[in-house]
Amino acid sequence: MIVKCFEVRDEGTFLPVVAIKTEPANESERYLLMRMGYGTKSGEQRRYVLVSPLGGGRQMIYDPYHWGQNRTLETAHSYIIRNFDALDTGVVIDVEYILGETGTPKMSEAQQ
Repeated sequence: MIVKCFEVRDEGTFLPVVAIKTEPANESERYLLMRMGYGTKSGEQRRYVLVSPLGGGRQMIYDPYHWGQNRTLETAHSYIIRNFDALDTGVVIDVEYILGETGTPKMSEAQQ
């Protein structure tokens, strides 16, 4: 599996998240993912991306629409799924920019 962390930003929001692409690195991972319902073959399994805030207290979610009314996490999760392979760990996922509400993406707080 491939693990990356992101800085999710929205209006008044800073949320570090961890994202795990369920791409098995070996037969043991493939088997465990299969047992949890993520498909039987690695090609099926690699299409899922689990996301969870780094603060803990919440489960990891694979479906971006299971965040309820949380536009920040729903939008960020969908974006991460579509772009996971191209995203470097640590980058900013700017929800306002993704939704076209601002013209310039936010900079990481780490760079300010």
